[in-house]
Amino acid sequence: MKRALAGLAAVGVAMLAAGCGSSGSGSGATADQHVTLRLGYLENITHATALVGIKEGFFTKNLGHNVTLDLVPFSTGTEEATALEAGQLDAAYVGPNPAISTWQKSQGTAIRIVAGAASGGAALVVKKGITSPAQLKGQKLATPSLGNTQDVALRYWLKQQGLTTTTTGGGDVDITPTSPNSAAVLEFESGQIAGGWEPAPYDAEMVADGGHELVDEASLWPGGQFVTTNLVVTQQFLASHPSVVTDLLKGSIEANSFINNAGTKAAAETAANAQLAALTGKSLKSAILAAAFQQVTFTNDPIASSLLADAQHAESVGLLSSVKDLSGIYDLGPLNKLLTADGQPQVSS
Repeated sequence: MKRALAGLAAVGVAMLAAGCGSSGSGSGATADQHVTLRLGYLENITHATALVGIKEGFFTKNLGHNVTLDLVPFSTGTEEATALEAGQLDAAYVGPNPAISTWQKSQGTAIRIVAGAASGGAALVVKKGITSPAQLKGQKLATPSLGNTQDVALRYWLKQQGLTTTTTGGGDVDITPTSPNSAAVLEFESGQIAGGWEPAPYDAEMVADGGHELVDEASLWPGGQFVTTNLVVTQQFLASHPSVVTDLLKGSIEANSFINNAGTKAAAETAANAQLAALTGKSLKSAILAAAFQQVTFTNDPIASSLLADAQHAESVGLLSSVKDLSGIYDLGPLNKLLTADGQPQVSS
């Protein structure tokens, strides 16, 4: 969180100096117009599209010299959503539930989902003595933050097993939002918690510390496909700088292609690890890195079919008011034009 606040403070200074370039009018970054793009992302392998895009220079190459890219890392999607709601970001790689929350709180005026980034990459890891849901009663589990994607997934799954939770602690299972994610790993290692529903690579680290997967979240979704990370853009920025958003999408597509290409996959994993190390001060062990990447499918498809289900799960556990229709949250036109030009299939909302 300290890193995120420091990054936002630096962004604020940059924006004042630049005359708030990201809120100007026009069709994009023209030769005589400078634009600042404030991009949020998480310190997770589920956000490797962002990590690789940054480290390999795909974003800066496609955005060009008239766009300054201000990178703002976060520990959780809840923090990211708060920054989006406060107007402190122009775009962000963010999980589905924080995106839905931001959309709902703004009554559909704050953001648009412009692309997918990742599917999968989350699991409930517990100590080896726990082999059934019933054994979780009376135990303490961690999630990254209250209302984030993994927090909703855990609470909903526990409800399906007949186990109660509350947002203030207690219930049959005590859920303790813990940030940063690495802190939950340390608490698991020391025996302070029985496990956690965590994103990659932190679930893999818990397994390496003696835990085991009780639930692979992919097993709960049709075909194992569910959105973990979307790319969202504020509606103000999208309206003011559509060509900058298109260039951001080019970088995102290129990053996913680099990750998915057999010839560059190893280089992509190395790049993501290096970027994580720059953020956290610690690189992942090779076995953890490989296990984390194996969990995640990197895709430009936002897997829209899973988004409404995410909203319904959050509503079911009291973390979101009723959501009937999310079709307006998407603007996939720019993405589909780029995918068609690249010979890739279009995606739908």
